[in-house]
Order: sequence, then structure tokens, then C-alpha cells
Amino acid sequence: MEIKENEVWYALEANSVIDSLHSDEVAGLSSAEVQSRLEKYGKNVLPQGKKTNPIIKFFGHFKDVLIYVLFAASIITAYLGQYLDSCVILAVAFINAAIGFMQEHKAEKALDDIKKLLSLKAQVIRDGQRQEIESPDLVVGDLVILAPGDKVPADLRIIKSDNLRIEESALTGESLPSEKIIEALDTNTMLGDRTNMAFSSTSVSAGTGLGLVIAVGKDTEIGKINTLISEVEDITTPLIKQTAQFGKIVSLVIICLSVLIYIFGYFYRDYDPADLLLAVIGLTVAAIPEGLPAILSIILAIGVQNMAKRNAIIRHLPSVETLGAVSVICSDKTGTLTKNEMTVKTLEIREGEFLLTGDGYSPEGNILDEEKIVDTACEPVLKTLIDCFSICNESSLHKDEEGEWHVIGDPTEGALISLFEKSKIVRDKHKRLSTIPFDSQYKYMATLVEYDKHNVIYIKGAPDRLLDMALQDKMRDGYSDFDRHYWENKITELATKGQRVIGAAYKIVDKNISTLDHSDVQEGIVFLGLAGIIDPPREEAIEAIRMCAQAGITVKMITGDHIDTARAIGKELGIGDGIKALQGKDLEKMDDAQFEDAAQEYNIFARTSPEHKLKLVTALQKRGFISAMTGDGVNDAPALKKADIGIAMGIKGTEVTKDAAEMVLADDNFSTIVAAVEEGRRVYDNLKKTILFILPTNGAESFLIIASILFQKSMPLTPVQILWVNMVTSITISLALAFEKLEPGAMKRPPRAANLPLLSPYFIWRILFVSVLIGGGTLFLGEHLINKGFSLDIVQTITLQTLVITQMFHLFNSRSIRGFAFNKDFFTNKAVFAVSGILILLQVLITYSPAMNSIFGTVSISASDWIYPITFGFIVFVIVEIEKAIMRQIDAWKMR
Repeated sequence: MEIKENEVWYALEANSVIDSLHSDEVAGLSSAEVQSRLEKYGKNVLPQGKKTNPIIKFFGHFKDVLIYVLFAASIITAYLGQYLDSCVILAVAFINAAIGFMQEHKAEKALDDIKKLLSLKAQVIRDGQRQEIESPDLVVGDLVILAPGDKVPADLRIIKSDNLRIEESALTGESLPSEKIIEALDTNTMLGDRTNMAFSSTSVSAGTGLGLVIAVGKDTEIGKINTLISEVEDITTPLIKQTAQFGKIVSLVIICLSVLIYIFGYFYRDYDPADLLLAVIGLTVAAIPEGLPAILSIILAIGVQNMAKRNAIIRHLPSVETLGAVSVICSDKTGTLTKNEMTVKTLEIREGEFLLTGDGYSPEGNILDEEKIVDTACEPVLKTLIDCFSICNESSLHKDEEGEWHVIGDPTEGALISLFEKSKIVRDKHKRLSTIPFDSQYKYMATLVEYDKHNVIYIKGAPDRLLDMALQDKMRDGYSDFDRHYWENKITELATKGQRVIGAAYKIVDKNISTLDHSDVQEGIVFLGLAGIIDPPREEAIEAIRMCAQAGITVKMITGDHIDTARAIGKELGIGDGIKALQGKDLEKMDDAQFEDAAQEYNIFARTSPEHKLKLVTALQKRGFISAMTGDGVNDAPALKKADIGIAMGIKGTEVTKDAAEMVLADDNFSTIVAAVEEGRRVYDNLKKTILFILPTNGAESFLIIASILFQKSMPLTPVQILWVNMVTSITISLALAFEKLEPGAMKRPPRAANLPLLSPYFIWRILFVSVLIGGGTLFLGEHLINKGFSLDIVQTITLQTLVITQMFHLFNSRSIRGFAFNKDFFTNKAVFAVSGILILLQVLITYSPAMNSIFGTVSISASDWIYPITFGFIVFVIVEIEKAIMRQIDAWKMR
């Protein structure tokens, strides 16, 4: 028997669903039919992704143009018999690859974690018998039994519901458990509103029910998310894009320059071809900043450590820098901007309105009347209202070992228990005689309580239902005629604030009534008042969003919750104006261009599906925004992976979300994102300072070699000496720049553009200026020493020292791109002085250690010879500071 594909199951009546699935609402499927469907449709499992061999992953880190050039240089030097030089060059390439490999994370783990979410067992009816089976053995048409605590094993169409409520926040973003019905819904109903469906991986929080399996494995909603994650391509960070482009340009320039210099030397200068080739290889090695990839990784790793101290766990190194470039943060609401803990914020009785302080399930807080703490003993109606919410309640609160409060039972009832504790009312120990549980058909709960002279029925539930049954309003001095219009206005008022409204009432009955039935409360009840409940914003998120705005970062709320709630929470947080918002069904009607316009224009999106979140992030990226996406539910995972940087909540976030993210917030604190952005901007500024510091070393060496070939002079440095200069500056003094403080005003400037080149025109000028300054000065110094009769070995050693010592002085220039070196923060970075000391020690070793002399071809020099590199280094420092002062004056002139 064929089952129709792509059927809109939630739009069909229960009987039609049973017929379409060729199942039975009493006996379920037969064993023979189950076997047939297993063979035809397969098991209820998610597809396995292909694993990449770790060796292939490792060699994938050699896909860099600069590394290819280094390999070529290593092969040629080995061919020419310079085996030591060849090994050193190869070692540098392998070290860079090892660093990248160790920092890489396995994307497949996110898919594995989704599989762990699936229920392992399922209760079904087959052949008319109740059976427990393995979840993978479920087939379409199976009749599944649902009970409290069960994890839903597949996507189901509910055909029977007895007060069935299912927790779906991780999938839909809905902060409250979904009350399940069996009636058919409109074909345009969004995912979060499909109340006659139960979805795989969600959990039953209350009630019981029966459901027919309508989708298994990859066809379930969780399976579709799995597919979305696997199809999302990994995003290349701005830094990787910039360094890749930079590497291509540098490689092209180096190769062209090397070829031209070789041709010139071969035809116009009297060089031996092998010696000339070795000199050109020296030029290649000199020009390539081979230490730059490693030093960038180390600086990023230091940023990772700093962020970890601020509760932001980075899972991928370049994400540190990406944070500094983020221009828009797309945030889930429930559990991210809000606490995901229902809280009573407003109480309404006939005499007026009362507000409550405190958020979440913690019983800390007060009831206020015009900012004055209320004594409930003086407000009898208010006390009765709170008593009703407490008595007519099946949930409880408990405090864990870490001091966090949790609800056992329904989240809304947990909020009402917290309200009772805040009220400081002494609990009366009256006997509960009978209870009518909450039922989605009747929309209320009632409890019969024994008193001395009479009994009382307390009722809580949907306000509109209680209004239909009400006879009187309770007043402080007695009763008044029931004013339905008054209460309807109050309900509307609370709803527009995004609050879920719960009503309370009571009815006095005779002492001899000891059981309770629905007929006992259908009329004649006394209406007490209302409670407005909301999942409150995180206190720290409001300040964090303000700081984001100051830093030029737009925050957008993308949630599966209701639009009124989203508007109200958004306005309270500082996102949007409380009016402008779109729903998922609005987005469904848009073409691609309209979708991109809406993604840019609107800041609040409600009733969205995982596909909507993914499309919104993609649309923003198409408009040139560097986007971050935060979230904690499974439904956020595809968008987190697609975003330039995905940010997951560490405490309440699912494992799937964490593994799809680039960053995990250890404290679930939205404000930690602001701290991470601050750290990201500091890291990027320090990366630029490092590049500004390192590249003049390569430029100066290249200038020396080119000038020597052009003027047919002796080589000022050997290739291995060049590598020493490059690496010793990378592994020592350049590291110090990673510890520089945040630049003043860094969090008050807009995010940098995504297409901003790594080297600005000023950076190019500065690198060329310092390169020519150091290279030209060193060449002049070398010629001066040769003319004075110094041997070539001594000249090469002094040249090596001059380049390194000058770079040490230049380090102090580079601590601030434009600012004066000797400022109030001069001594704040102790690492600068520590690494300078290490560098001096290494330079002494390479000069006076026989082993180092043998490896690098250096010789000992006299104490008086040190005056040359030290004096020249100081001169370069002064000249660069003068250049910076001139540039500051030009900047000031431009701002006039």
C-alpha cells in the first residue's frame, strides 16, 4: 500500500491521517506491515556523513601559496647541496601546518550529537499489543504512546491527547510547553504553531497521548536540521580571506622579482649561475614572511586564552579576529536574550495593579505598589489571588548544588510558586480534597480545599474561560458586580506587553462537598484577578545591546516565539521600537530581493523556522554584513554554522548547538559577547601592528640582496642567516605585540568593512619606508665596514646584528600605529621588555657560541663593534617617530 509523499499531515483530520497511513487507531500496524515498511523506507536513523582521514586533513594545511614557494626554495637549495638550509626551510613549513592541524575541529561531531538527541526506545502498539521497541525500528504509520518524561522518537500526528504538553523550545524557540490538540490546522500554520504534531527529540512534559508516525530519520524536522547543517559550507573568516589574498600577491611579486633579478644578474653581471641561483633563493626566503602564519596563530591563541578568562570559549582560532569585524548579531530570544525561566511580572486585582521585582525561578524579589513594597496582610484580595495560584498548582521549585533554582513540572506553575515565595505569605495547611487537572479542552485547573466552616474551590486558567464562568468580582470590602469589559481591557493591556495572562477565581461551597467535577465550576465563581507572566530579558543583555549600538553593531532578534512577545521583549532590550516586526509567514511570501531588504531593514523576526534563520543569516552576508548568530536550541544549529561566527550558550545550550558554533559562552551571558568583540578588536589591532613590524624585516633583507646583485656586491647574508633573522624576530619580539592593550576608542568606532584590505595605503607606505630605511642604512653600513677593512664574515655578522637590533627598536615604534611610543602605557606591557631581553641573549649566543657560529656562519665580534647596530637602531627609532608625528598632524588637519 502506497503512502502519499509530502502530505500536509497537520491539515488533515485525525481519521483522514489514519486512513492515509493505512494504520489502525486501536491495533496499530501488523508485524508483517512493519517489516514491509522497514524494507521500503529504511530505519529511523539519520544518514552518516563521510569522515575525512586525519592525514588528508593535515596535508590540507599546506594549501597556501607562500608554503608552495617555500617548498620550491627547499628543493632547489637541496639540489645545490645546501642541505641545512633546505631542512630549516622545510621545518618552518611543517611547523605552520602542525599549528593549523592542532587547532582544527571536526565538523562531523555536530551531526553525531544530533543523533544522540534521538530517543533510544519507543512505546508502540503493534498487532493490538503494547510493545517497547528500539527507536530505529519505528516506521511510518506506527502508533506511538506518549507519557510524561518520554522523548518523542519520530515526527507524529497526534490522534489522542489527554492534557498532553510537549517541551519544544530547543526546536521551535517557544518558551512554554506546547499544548497538544487533535483537530486539523490551516495549511499555512508555521512550525511553532502546529499543535497537533509532536516532533522527534522533543520531550513530553505533562499528560498522555497517542500519535501516528508521519516521518522518520532524515524526513523528520530534526532530520531536516541535520541536512541543513551538513549542507552549510564552512565560512572563511575575514582574516583568512585577507591573508590568502595577501599570500597570493606576495608570492606573485616574489616570483616575478626573483626571475627578473636572476635574468639581470645572469646577463648583466658576472655571477656563477649556481651562486646566482643561491642568491635569488636567498631573496625568495628573505621576502617570504614564513614566520607570519605561525606568529598569527600564536597571537590568535593568546586571544583565545584571554577570551576564555572572560567566559568566551573559542573553538576555531580565526574566530577571535572575526569577532572584531562583526557588524550584526542575530540572536535567538529564548535562553539567549532571556533567561528561559518564566516569571510573574504583573498582578491585577479590581483595586489596581502590582508589579514584581526579581527574575527567573529564584524566590527573591518583592511585590510593589507604586514602587512601595506591599504587605499582603493589608491586601486581602491580593493574598487570596496568590494563595489560589499556589494551591491550584502541581509544580515545585528546588535549588541545586550550584545555587541555581529549577522547576519540577510546568514552567508557568513554577513562576506562580516563585510568586508565592516572594509574597512572604505563610502557607496555610488546608487539606486538598479533590483536583481537576488542567485540560486543553476546558483550559483551567480546579482544586477543592477543606476549611473549618466551608470548603473552597480554587480555579486558575485561561482568563477568557474564567470570565465566562464568573458571577462577581472580589473587592477589598466585599464583592461587586462582575465587569467583564474591565478585565478584557486588562488582558489586552498585558498581552500587548508580551505577557502570558493567567486568571484566578474561587467559589465557596458546602462543607459536605468532597469531590469535584467540571459542573461544579461552570457558573457562580468569584473572579480574583490576573497574573502577567513572561520569560524576562537577561539584565546584562540590555547593557550589552547598548554597548553593541555604541560599537556600530546591530542586534537582531530571530525567534520562534509569538510576535507580540518578541516585540515587547525587543523593546525592553533596546531592539526595535516595539512595533516593527515580521513573522515567518511574512518571509515565506518574499522573493530573494525582498527577503534581503527585510533582513537588513527589520530587527525583530518572530515565529521563524530553522530555514528562516538560515536564510536571514545568508541574506545579511549577501549584503556585505559580517554576521554572528547566537542561540541555544537545536533549531539554531544550521544558522550558527552558516554565520561568520556562531555563538552558543554553554550552560543551557544543546551539544549540537555548541559543536556547530565557533564560540561558546561559558556563562550564557549575552554581555560576554561584547567582551569578546572588544577582545577581537584588540587582537586585530595587534595583528596589524605585528604585520607592520614583521614585514619591514623582509623588506629590508630583500632590499639588501637586490641591491647587492644589482651592484655586484658580496651577499650581505646567507639564506640560513636570513631565516634566522626572520624567525628570531617572529618567535621573540613580535610576540610581545600580542599583549598590547586595547586601543583608545576601539569600542566606539564602527566595525571594519568585510572587504577592507589587510594592508591599507598607509601600511604599504610605512612598510616600504621602514624597509628602505633599514635596508638602505644597513647596506651603507656594510659598505662602510668593508671599506674600513673588515672581513666579510665580520661584516655579515654585524649586518645580521644590525637587522635584528634595529627591529628591536622598531618594536617600540610599532606598539602604537600612529601614537607616540613614550606614552602613559609605555610600561604596561611587560612582555615587550621580557622578549627584548631574550632576543639580546639569543643574539649573543649566535655571535659567541661555537656551535651557532658553525651552523649559521657567524663569527665573534669585539665589544666596540656593537656600537654600529645599536646606534643605527636608535636612529631608525627616532626617524620613524618623526614620521608618525607628521602623520598625526596630517590626520588633525584632515579633521578640521
